[in-house]
Amino acid sequence: MRDVLDRVVQWLDAGRDVALATVVEVVRKAPRDPGTTMAVSERGEIAGSVSGGCVEPAVVEVAQEVLASGRPRLVTFGITDDDAFEVGLSCGGTIRVWVEPARGPWHDVARNLQEALAAGRPVALARVLGPAAEPASAAQAQVARETPGETHREDHREAHRVDHPAHREDHQAHHEVSNGPTGPAPGAVLLLAEDDPGGPARLLAGSSGDPGLDAVLARRAGELLARDEAARQRLAGADVFIQPFAPPPVLYVIGAVHPAPALAEAARFLGYRVVVCDPRSPFATPERIPAAHAIVRRWPDEYLRSVRLSPRDAVCVLTHDLKFDVPAILAALASPVGYIGVMGSRRTHERRLAALREAGATEGDLARLHAPIGLDIGARTPEEMAVAIMAEIIAARRTNRPPAGRPEAVPAGDGAAAGRSDD
Repeated sequence: MRDVLDRVVQWLDAGRDVALATVVEVVRKAPRDPGTTMAVSERGEIAGSVSGGCVEPAVVEVAQEVLASGRPRLVTFGITDDDAFEVGLSCGGTIRVWVEPARGPWHDVARNLQEALAAGRPVALARVLGPAAEPASAAQAQVARETPGETHREDHREAHRVDHPAHREDHQAHHEVSNGPTGPAPGAVLLLAEDDPGGPARLLAGSSGDPGLDAVLARRAGELLARDEAARQRLAGADVFIQPFAPPPVLYVIGAVHPAPALAEAARFLGYRVVVCDPRSPFATPERIPAAHAIVRRWPDEYLRSVRLSPRDAVCVLTHDLKFDVPAILAALASPVGYIGVMGSRRTHERRLAALREAGATEGDLARLHAPIGLDIGARTPEEMAVAIMAEIIAARRTNRPPAGRPEAVPAGDGAAAGRSDD
């Protein structure tokens, strides 16, 4: 949606009728992830892509029909193995695409979304697809069971040309039923803003027409914003798709020590905004750590308490010094930050844990710490340590994996997951 939003607002400002086609579910593999959007104007102008070219002609045809009827549609397309290979995938899959006319509240929603993205404010877009006949996971499992092997491939060739007539009939009937008073009408759209990271989002524009459903969507949008993850789900009897738009996650590196330049480079490559904080190190310079977006020369605990840490962010404490480590860790623990990694040997970490307990940290707090920092891949060089640390951050973010299953010994060197030492 980000890549087509400016064009959509431009078309709407000019008074043009616009249809939006959004991938809301992927089975197996597909060239684009859920949330990918293609826009089609009444003049036949196209912005964006939902499949990298595999099913676009069929999507344009459905978009034109939606503009003519004014009724949203949920259509299913198959990506053949051959087509998938052409766009870089090892195998094909199925995508479900929500095609809707951008009318009613959409102009206001699109403008508010554009302003939020320009300001770097986290927001989520929620669409009501209709009443929920069954959980999305059950539907996905059913599709997987019904489309094996060669039959799967043949069906997808048909779907590649145009959405299958059976799909059309089913989804149109579904929407006719859902327009009544017994369930939420398909096509409702809401834009919600993150106020308290991880907490319920606040309604900015649009509505489902049901205050109870709006409240449920606000809570779920807050949770998905915390993970920066789009999802089609069954909520309060409604089939909904929620898409978060979050600013880049931030990696806070505490200590401009030996691995910091490599860690900053790896994190920046992965799309993180990198902030290095060290009040005393002559090594905390842009020349030494060019990949850092910002270098802050303040006491780490004061700085961490002054910024808004979110569940999408990560804090890596590399200092090895209790007078820096303990206050910084306590500041991070007081926030909903998603990852706290701590470098140091086993004996250093034992002393650190004792100091944290003495300062009032609970066992639940200490369970949030990833120590020794990084996955145990036998890393030795700063670059290898950076890979180990970023891999652990990704695992924690994408799988909600808690710190667990760690070896008792803490690695050698700087205390990242490498060798072992009791120092």
